[in-house]
Amino acid sequence: MKKELSSRDWFGKSAAGLILGFLLALGAAGLFKLLAGVGLGGDSFFSTKGQFSMWLMSPIWALTLSFCFLFRSGLRAWLWLAAANVLVWAPIVLSGGLRS
Repeated sequence: MKKELSSRDWFGKSAAGLILGFLLALGAAGLFKLLAGVGLGGDSFFSTKGQFSMWLMSPIWALTLSFCFLFRSGLRAWLWLAAANVLVWAPIVLSGGLRS
């Protein structure tokens, strides 16, 4: 029998959505910049792709924060969002995208 959704673990779920959701949104924006070929220096922030990657963060963070309450527990929210962060940040770290 499946456990019903409840508001019991709201603090753990909302903390996961706030912290790991922010990092997920930041990683998704960085991954877009990496895949779009936008450089880290110069006018990259003022280009169309740079602006799109910057404005991409807010809807991803808002969606993550909204959907984090659908997890069965706060622990599951932390684990799934941590796994999603590893998947998003791995290509950035492996490509050397964190160098300035």
